[in-house]
Amino acid sequence: MITVEEVKKALEGVMHPETDRSLVELGMIKEIRVDNEQVRFTVLLPFMDAPIKDDIVSKARAAVENLPEVKKVAVKLAEMTQKERAHFISAQEKRAGLAQQFNRIEQVIAVMSGKGGVGKSLVAGLLAMALKREGYKVGLLDADITGPSIPKMFFSTLKRPKNSPMGILPVESGKGIKVMSINLLLPHEDDAVIWRGPLISTAIKQFWNDVFWGDLDYLIVDLPPGTADASLTVMQSLPLSGVILVTSPQELAGMVVRKAAQMVQHMGAPMLGLVENMSYAICPNCGEPIEVFGPSKAVATAARLGIPLLGQLPLDPLISTLCDAGRIEEYESEVMEGIARIIGGETTDEG
Repeated sequence: MITVEEVKKALEGVMHPETDRSLVELGMIKEIRVDNEQVRFTVLLPFMDAPIKDDIVSKARAAVENLPEVKKVAVKLAEMTQKERAHFISAQEKRAGLAQQFNRIEQVIAVMSGKGGVGKSLVAGLLAMALKREGYKVGLLDADITGPSIPKMFFSTLKRPKNSPMGILPVESGKGIKVMSINLLLPHEDDAVIWRGPLISTAIKQFWNDVFWGDLDYLIVDLPPGTADASLTVMQSLPLSGVILVTSPQELAGMVVRKAAQMVQHMGAPMLGLVENMSYAICPNCGEPIEVFGPSKAVATAARLGIPLLGQLPLDPLISTLCDAGRIEEYESEVMEGIARIIGGETTDEG
C-alpha cells in the first residue's frame, strides 16, 4: 500500500518551473493524505493568480500518478500565508545565511504607518523596551535604511557591530535589547545613504539573514514611511507575526495609514492594532490633557480598519530630551507597557 512518505518522495522530484528547487523544498506541498489507492494533497501558491499554477499542478499530479497502486489523485490549491510566502521567497532565492540557520526568533512584529513623522521609530523603540521589561528577549531591526533613527535613541555614543563565526553581531543596548541599523555601520552618524531600491532591499535582507540575533522572543522591525521597496521587502521576506500601525490625530495621517493597512491586508500579514502618537499634551499648570493637533480620530480609524486601538501616546518633552541624549531606555510609559502585555498575550496565543 502506498504511504505518505512515498508520495512526498515523488513530489521531491518535481521542480518549480522557474527555479532549480523542488516544490517540497519551497514549502509548496502540504496535507498529503493517502486513502487506499487515492492520494490527496495541497499545493500552496504564493498568490492564487500565479500564471504557472496549471503547469505546477500538472507536474505534481503526474509524479504521484506514476506511483504504483495509485488509482486517483486529487490536488487542492491554496494561497500561502504571509509566513509561508516569506519562506518560499527565501528558499527560492537561496539567500539564507549561516546566521539565519541558527537564529531562533519566535515572533516578528513590524511597526508601520505609511506616513512620515508620526513616530514609528519611537513606537518601535518603546515597544521593544516594554517587551524587555516584561521579561522577553527582544531585538530591534531598523529597516529605515535612508533615515535611520533607532541608534540615536538608544546610544549616547556610536557603537559598532562586531563580526563572529556565525555572522554580524547586533549591538546591545544598556537594557539588553539587540539593535541593528545601517547607522551603526556608517563612518559618521550623519552620513547620507543614497541608494536605490534594490540596494535598500538587499540591506534589509542581510539584516535578517546575516545578523546573528540568536534566541529572541520578539524582533521588532521599524519600517520607513511609504509602501514601496523597504516595506515590500519586509512583507515578502520576513515571517511576520503581525503589524502595528501608527497614526496621529490629523486626518491626513489617518488617510495615509489606511493605505498602509491596505498593503498589509494584500500581503496577508495580521494587523495587531493601531497606536495613536501625539494624541495630547498634559498642561504643566493644571494637569489637564490638551489636544494639540485637534480631536483624536483613533477610535474611528481603528473601527474603519477593523482592528483594535491599542493605545494613545502623549506629546511629552521628556521623550525628546531622552531620545536626543541616547537615553530612551530611561523613559517609562504605562501605555506601552499595557500594549506590550496585549501583544505578548496575542502572539503567545497564536504561536
